[in-house]
Amino acid sequence: MNDIAVFRVWHGLPIPLRLVIGLAVLVAFGTALLLGVDRGLAWNEALFTTVSALTVTGLSVIVPGRDLTGAGQLVLLLLIQLGGMGFMVLAVVILNLLGWQVRIENRVALRDSLGLNNVGEIVRLMRLSVQVLLIIELIGALCLFLHWRTFVPLSEGQILWYALFHAVSAMCNAGFELFTGLPAFPGGPPMDTLTLAILCMLIFLGGIGIPVISNVVQLPKNGRLRLHVKIALAMSVFLIVAGAAAILLAEGRPGGVLSSEPSPWRRIVLAMAQSISARTAGFAWLPNFDQMTASTRFVLMALMFIGASPASMGGGIKTVTFAVLLLSLYSQARRIPDVILLRRTIGVRNVQKAAAVLTAALLVVCGATWLLALTQNVSLDRALFEVISAFATCGLTLALTFELDLFGQMLIMFIMFWGRLGALTVVAAVAPPRRRTAVSFPEDEVLIG
Repeated sequence: MNDIAVFRVWHGLPIPLRLVIGLAVLVAFGTALLLGVDRGLAWNEALFTTVSALTVTGLSVIVPGRDLTGAGQLVLLLLIQLGGMGFMVLAVVILNLLGWQVRIENRVALRDSLGLNNVGEIVRLMRLSVQVLLIIELIGALCLFLHWRTFVPLSEGQILWYALFHAVSAMCNAGFELFTGLPAFPGGPPMDTLTLAILCMLIFLGGIGIPVISNVVQLPKNGRLRLHVKIALAMSVFLIVAGAAAILLAEGRPGGVLSSEPSPWRRIVLAMAQSISARTAGFAWLPNFDQMTASTRFVLMALMFIGASPASMGGGIKTVTFAVLLLSLYSQARRIPDVILLRRTIGVRNVQKAAAVLTAALLVVCGATWLLALTQNVSLDRALFEVISAFATCGLTLALTFELDLFGQMLIMFIMFWGRLGALTVVAAVAPPRRRTAVSFPEDEVLIG
């Protein structure tokens, strides 16, 4: 088969299937690269690490700071950056910089993979987003370097590398860290207030979404925030505050993991940081994380399942999807025919898509949880927590990842893969093509609820 035939076959494939194949090819390439620079890794360890990095999840069957060489850590950082930007975003930006025309089907693919609505300004939006992303990461790395050099017992070169790695990991909502394994930091990265503030700001910006950042950056020019941006910002702030309050209420009491903290302010800081991290990033900032109460586990699972905002570095069903579902519920309860917010009507197709995303996510999570509990002989709450974390590309774990056998690792990799592409992308990739027909059928009533 010549190059022209391959090109035609590729462009004849459905767009969701191309996204699945594209990510699978990157996983294979990343695994080979990681095995090439770190020959001490087993193939399944390299594969799991690559999938977790490209899906910006953070679940790991190795300790990166201990088990990876400097070259391996660099490869891991590049995979995280590629996964955070998204391979379609990077491809569009590179083609545009080379002066090549981005085909309309590629614009549509990018729109669908990021959850956008308009294909008209995608190239400009992507270039702006990549520029803003890199600038924020460099500022975050500089802030961490200037702070850590005052107390972290490493050389300035090592501190600079650690600052850059963790800034990228936080901005991309990946959750990988290099401190675990160092004698001075047996429990992981520093958790002083300033470090948490810098990392949380990076996590928030990475999880708020490309359209939000673009709209806010261009606010002086446009003069207004779009409805999507208002919903994403409001829902994100609400989830952060509500999650922190729930964690503080459950863990601040006697016997909770925050009860031993010396001051109320410190408890608030840790609860707020964990609420921010739980939705997208996966840094475990509660002390004795695996000993938290059942109510906190439930709250974290809910935050992970909802996840970040559309077209962001994070996963989950997304904040705007959750908001549309709540608004639809309110409209049904009030018997209002349309879903209305801020004097705007949300289209029926958006409501239907939100319901489809929720349905697909629940089916995947429930099925994978049953399979994980069945094959790994673990409790339901640990299995559900691990699956939701993988599907939402979060990276939090109740110390289960290291216990998984090969089948369990493959299952979690598949769920991370699915979660990064989006709840509906894999379904659309394997679904048979739609047959166009001019026939319409009469409407009928079924009982709901």
